[in-house]
Parts: sequence; C-alpha cells; structure tokens
Amino acid sequence: MPFRVLYILSDFVYLINYYLLGYRKKIVYSNLKNSFPDKSQKEITTLAKRYYRFLTDLFFESLKGMSLTRSQVEKRHKYINPEVLNNILATNRSVICVAAHYGNWEWGAFSGANQVQSPMVVFYKPFNNKIIDKYMIKYRETFNCHMVSIGETFYTFSHYKENVVAYFMVADQSPSNLRKSYWFNFLNQDTACIHGPENYARLYNLPVVYIDIQRVKRGYYEIHFTKLTDSPINLPDGEVTRLYMQKLEEVIRAEPAYWLWSHRRWKRKRSDIRPLKTSIAESEIN
Repeated sequence: MPFRVLYILSDFVYLINYYLLGYRKKIVYSNLKNSFPDKSQKEITTLAKRYYRFLTDLFFESLKGMSLTRSQVEKRHKYINPEVLNNILATNRSVICVAAHYGNWEWGAFSGANQVQSPMVVFYKPFNNKIIDKYMIKYRETFNCHMVSIGETFYTFSHYKENVVAYFMVADQSPSNLRKSYWFNFLNQDTACIHGPENYARLYNLPVVYIDIQRVKRGYYEIHFTKLTDSPINLPDGEVTRLYMQKLEEVIRAEPAYWLWSHRRWKRKRSDIRPLKTSIAESEIN
C-alpha cells in the first residue's frame, strides 16, 4: 500500500483514537502537564493532539517498514553523519549507540545496513506473539543486524567482546531494578534511569553515542549522532547516564510531539525502593 494511502488511513484512525477511544489519554495529559508546567491548557491540548497524530503515523510506518527495501529505508531514515560511528569502528573498537522512544525508532533497527561499517546488534523486547516476533527477527536480520532479546544482554556483550560491533540500545525505559537505577531530574520530575547501557559501557570501556532521530516530514527522518564519551571508565559513576538524559531532554524540549508520552515513564518512585533485608547474624551484631 502506498504511503499516501497509509497516511489517509492514519488521519482517520487518529480521529477515532483521540476523540473516541482516548488511548491512555490521562497518562499523556498528565505526563505533558508535569513535564511542561509553564504551558497553558490550550498549549498542552495542542501538543497532545500533535502527539496522537504522530503516534498513529508511527503505527502505520512500523507496519510499512516490514516491506521496505534497503534503498527505501536509507532514503527515508537517513544517517546524516555516520562517520561519528564509523570513525570509532575503524579504530577496531565497538560502540554503544543509545536511542530513545523518539521519532521513528522502529526503523532504526535496520536502516544502518549500508550506513554502518560493522555488524549491528540491536537489543529489543520480544513480542508476546511468537509468530510476529519470529517474522520481525527474520526480516530485520536481512539488513545486516542481529536482533537480541534484552534478556540476553549480558551473554551478548560477553560473546562479542572480541569483535567489532555497533550495539543499539533504547535507553529511556522505566527500569525494573530501582536499587541499581540512576536518578536524575528529567523534565521537571525525579526520574529513575536504567543502568544497563552505562554498566556495559564501563565494563568494556566502549564509546557511547547518542542517536537523535529527527522527523523531517511524514515518512522521512534524519539521524544525527553525537558522541557522549570516548572513555566511560574515566567518568564518575552515573555520568554517562546523565549525559544521555541531558541530551534526550534537550531533544524533547526542542520538539516535544515525537516522544512516547503514552508510556508510564514516571510510574516508579524512590519510595518504591524496599530496604534490604538484614540477616539474623547482622541483627545480632547490631
């Protein structure tokens, strides 16, 4: 189906979703109000509508992505400065590329086939539907990228430690382990951040590059790379994550509509951290 037809359908689905179904509408409005307390209700509503339009487009673009050729993907998901990655890879070092749920991150899993000069390892959360998950992996791996479940992250870094690889990770999820999380003020809110990307960057001393996916127009994106650090082990603990969150906030504030506002990003609080259980022996000593 041509893109122009998909977007006509997307416009129709947007109206149903926003005005009738109201998919996660309370979450979206709450996130926007808390993140931009200086904006009026009218501005928040305008921003919410723009977000829902983009979210609907993203849904159809993700489906369409399963039938795009390499040349089509590279034309619509264009790397502007791939030399930032390739210069690192040319020194025989792997690199960790950190993205966010911003712009069309779905196409990012396979748009680097001819733009990145090394194998790509893309970490993802598997679909519950095994048939869809298997098809998605098979299709994307034809684009020179190896799809890996986030549950196999530790094994994967260990397996490829002697190889030159570009690792792609989406790093703005809500963490499952609050005790290991880094905490920062992000969009005016106390925010728990996953420790994984920084943990592996420091463990293997890998450069970290931020992936900025900017929407040019419907169906067209430009990807800009920014090196956050070349030697993470020389930075204080938490600094890599801070640099990432700082860059992400900068991107969101410049154009808020293209971030995943329907995600319950701030569902976890510091008060949810449970105290460590003290052993009987420790209790007797104390």
